[in-house]
Amino acid sequence: MNWIALESEKDLEEIKAKSVTIPQVIFKHSSRCSISSMVKSRLERASAPANIDFNFLDLIAHRALSNTIAEAFLVHHESPQILIIKNGQCIFDESHNGISMDEIAEQALH
Repeated sequence: MNWIALESEKDLEEIKAKSVTIPQVIFKHSSRCSISSMVKSRLERASAPANIDFNFLDLIAHRALSNTIAEAFLVHHESPQILIIKNGQCIFDESHNGISMDEIAEQALH
């Protein structure tokens, strides 16, 4: 898994722009949450589709940015959480044990 660090609003704007040509996944992770660590590990062990970018947000370090993401994409903040961004819009979000690489691939590539 090649995580792309999401650390600023500039990074978020780049994700929106890139989502026009390639689906973008945002993974919101809390290092203080055992479920979040389990989901991160499960994603890293799975085969990630080559035609999706995977962006990683450390919630502990960037809580304000997490709130900005929730507002920008009209989703309720959860942790762990994935958002799939296509054409600048969130087309899918999932949290906790509902997160799987198969679901990400299905939602992002169709």
